[in-house]
Amino acid sequence: MGPSNQTTVVTEFLFSGFPQPEDSVFFFIPLLLIYIFIITGNLTVFFAVRMDSRLHNPMYNFISIFSFLEIWYTSATIPKILSNLISEQRTISMIGCLLQMYFFHSLGNSEGILLTTMAVDRYVAICDPLRYPTIMTPQLCAQLSAASCIFGFLVLLPEIAWISTLPFCGPNHIHQIFCDFEPVLRLACTDTSMILIEDVVHAVAIISSVLVIAISYVRIITVILGIPSAEGRHKAFSTCAAHLGVFLMFYGSVSLMYLRFSATFPPILDTAIALMFAVLAPFFNPIIYSLRNKDMKVAIKKLFSAPHKNKGIANILSPYFSSPSHVHIYLFMCDLLRLHMLSSLAQMDKM
Repeated sequence: MGPSNQTTVVTEFLFSGFPQPEDSVFFFIPLLLIYIFIITGNLTVFFAVRMDSRLHNPMYNFISIFSFLEIWYTSATIPKILSNLISEQRTISMIGCLLQMYFFHSLGNSEGILLTTMAVDRYVAICDPLRYPTIMTPQLCAQLSAASCIFGFLVLLPEIAWISTLPFCGPNHIHQIFCDFEPVLRLACTDTSMILIEDVVHAVAIISSVLVIAISYVRIITVILGIPSAEGRHKAFSTCAAHLGVFLMFYGSVSLMYLRFSATFPPILDTAIALMFAVLAPFFNPIIYSLRNKDMKVAIKKLFSAPHKNKGIANILSPYFSSPSHVHIYLFMCDLLRLHMLSSLAQMDKM
């Protein structure tokens, strides 16, 4: 009776992957600026696609959904990271940790499934162009987008429910900057052999998606190389280059994090890899999908060139802001982003 009553039950976790408090300000400001760019950049891509009828096709529909998911994917971790950078108590409650893991990985799963769907879409478009309009119908695209999100959230429920039943009674230091499966499971006061099973499940899911995408692109590249004209090859490849870049960045960083099994990295490298797929990949997503895409550049110029009309992005979002000051702040951010985007586009037009 004595030992069991004296067991300490962990109710919160302490993050130990952050820099010293006196150095945190040097990380806080860049991360805050990156987060603002991720939100505004992906919102720009999302609304540019939704408001331009020329982009109402399967490829851009998937891109807009992916950008929308990126906003919530980063919001599951970055605000808490920013809070911990300026806080002396870098803690998170047990429930908060479980919720962070659930939403972060559910949104990540949804993005992974959507990237796989986008690869299949490009495969059908390039390898079977005549049947593409009858195969990738608007109804099928909507169903695939919805299924990606629903499955991404449902598949993780049993895993999170299982983790919530584990006893945590020992050390509560998470050697990372946000809650993740492996560092949290290592703190459980139970048999940790389940970590290997977790690793295998994650590896199978990642490798399956990578194989589907890789096989699709091997076939796509083979077909593109068979196109007789150089202009035709360039046009066909340009429609896939953005997706291929996002795929390599997303799954490259995810593979480094979750396909290492028992291999251990130094803490600083662990943190760098975590930042790569949690922060840097979403940061480059709007850049890859907009600045390197002619149709998207035109749509973005159109979006920001008429802020006074009903087609302006600020007019769409302003009803959701209850205070006029919030509208002014948002308009100021839109103007900054507009100037930055137009400057970048002007430089690219000169190249």
